[in-house]
Amino acid sequence: MTPRRGSGWFEKESFWRDLYPFMFSDAKFSSGIPETAALLRLARPKGKSVLDLCCGPGRHATALAKRGYRVTGVDRSRFLLSKARRRARGAKAKIEWVGADMREFVRPGAFDFALNMFTSFGYFEHKREDTRVLRNMRESLKPGGVCLIDVMGKEGLARKFAPSVVTDGPDGATLIQRHTVLDDWTRLRNEWILIRRGRTKTYRFELTIYSGQELRDRMEAAGFVGVKLYGGLEGEPYGLESSRLVAVGRRPRAGARAKVGAGTRG
Repeated sequence: MTPRRGSGWFEKESFWRDLYPFMFSDAKFSSGIPETAALLRLARPKGKSVLDLCCGPGRHATALAKRGYRVTGVDRSRFLLSKARRRARGAKAKIEWVGADMREFVRPGAFDFALNMFTSFGYFEHKREDTRVLRNMRESLKPGGVCLIDVMGKEGLARKFAPSVVTDGPDGATLIQRHTVLDDWTRLRNEWILIRRGRTKTYRFELTIYSGQELRDRMEAAGFVGVKLYGGLEGEPYGLESSRLVAVGRRPRAGARAKVGAGTRG
């Protein structure tokens, strides 16, 4: 499957390559193992076949494979997939890696569990494309299969919103992040300024931000049932104090019917 070509910020390899040290620190990789244990306890998949959609450098894919799961990691970034392959080889983990756009990847009835982690959802300008991603995930699940999505929730963002943040990287670089809320608190515009070795480079990108109810509605419109919201992978209640928004839903079992929102517009 060939990823669609375009001008979206997430399609630029330089974005992932240049900002990799800030997004995926050693501490972030170390957290992948306990996060994987927690998400399995929360989702309780019934089988061993897993889709890690937007798998990035394989933090969770590798940990899942080491636990005996059959993992397919999908990402459109060649740079991130190269990092994932290297990490999996080092861990002696067997994983299928697929280069594909999350709007295009679908493998009907193939997986018991599908996950999308680390705010890798909401990249697109039109929410109908987010619904398309969710429908692809539902279609890729076996009947009764479970889907888990982990994003930054709107409620928590509103409570701790900071217009600017400065972070020092492990390689001596500095990252200045500037944030602006747009369109009645539905989109977040980001301007990241990277200063490295006396040179400055600026990256601009936007994300759709979802409240708990909005994400639940979007998943139900895509055909998921029994959608539950949590404030983290440990299953804590979702609310204003939550640092994350985690949604868990299932594809209806064979013979069951779900109300798929074919008329939903984003």
